[in-house]
Amino acid sequence: MVFRFGNRGEHWLGLHLGMTGELRVEKPKYSFLKYDHLILRQSKRSLVFSDPRQFGRVQFARNEVAPSWWAKLPPSILSNQFKPSSIAEFCRRRKASPMKALLLMQERFPGIGNWMADEILWRARLNPKTRAGTLSLSEINTLYRVTRSVCAKAIEVMDKDWQFPRSWLFAHRWEDGGKCPALSH
Repeated sequence: MVFRFGNRGEHWLGLHLGMTGELRVEKPKYSFLKYDHLILRQSKRSLVFSDPRQFGRVQFARNEVAPSWWAKLPPSILSNQFKPSSIAEFCRRRKASPMKALLLMQERFPGIGNWMADEILWRARLNPKTRAGTLSLSEINTLYRVTRSVCAKAIEVMDKDWQFPRSWLFAHRWEDGGKCPALSH
């Protein structure tokens, strides 16, 4: 995420949470804890970036145009610039990559993490070990449609109450017994 501020919007603060990072609001005189890497203070609150495993990063630029670390980001999965053709091209370039690893590559699938990759592959009926270069046009189109669908639904669910539909693999992720939701419907 990026915060842009200053009289002309010339200050850019980029935060990449990584797998374990978090951004939270604390009291104005909050003190650093062990894994806190940045605290932005205001009179009524502090914004804290914390990351115990240091997979995330903080970037800053002072420029009136977008810094390269922001301008070079791939299109959002829910944008019109994210297309099946870009997935097909990426699969061709990364043809030996297993599908699970491919979906975790942020240079094409920004924001997809471990559980979302599992959900996407499960819904698309693709084995995580399938090599990207072996996908048919039909499988690429299915991957595109399912990726957008999972991302849209995940945003909706996370904005509300984190209650995933029982038909989702994620809803059963930590249940004892490991029952597949497809078999229970």
